[in-house]
Amino acid sequence: MSVQERKERERAGRERLILATARELAEQQGWDAVTTRRLAERIEYSQPVLYSHFRGKREIIGAVALEGAAEMAAALRAAASASSSAAASATDGPRARVTSLARAYLGFAERNPAVYDAMFQLDGGLAFATEGTPEPLKDAFAALLERLGEVAGDGVNPALFTEVFWAALHGLATLTRAGRLPPGDAERRVELLVDRLAMI
Repeated sequence: MSVQERKERERAGRERLILATARELAEQQGWDAVTTRRLAERIEYSQPVLYSHFRGKREIIGAVALEGAAEMAAALRAAASASSSAAASATDGPRARVTSLARAYLGFAERNPAVYDAMFQLDGGLAFATEGTPEPLKDAFAALLERLGEVAGDGVNPALFTEVFWAALHGLATLTRAGRLPPGDAERRVELLVDRLAMI
């Protein structure tokens, strides 16, 4: 291994450590607790080293959001794949796949609240719904579109339908987390969303 390769590997390792530490701190104490000073202390590097990777907290949030988008896309595809094989012989195949997708989305948001906030609530400097949208964000949307496009209905733009369904999932995720919805009806909300919005 060349010196340059070793340096690049070390740099990538430091970057992973910074992001993992930021995520851990945000999940434990919220994003307000994530400061460059605290991160530098936790990873045992100086603040200038941290700034050599990220210009500040906003870039760290953006990087966490991109990681989260890739993880969410993988979780959605895994749920869709599992429900496809399980529902192959069922008469309600599309319904089972969309229900599984909705549960996977809500489950991801529940298990990763700080990452979800980085993706959709905080300013990470990322462009959404534009030419400049980073690939991980596009791919997370594509993971929704792949399943929801098949149930959009005649004459309905699949991407537009996916946006509306996603907005409903996001609303359920954020209202549930904020304690604005009674906890006992979570499954019934998913069923209602699939029945009424997807109409399957």
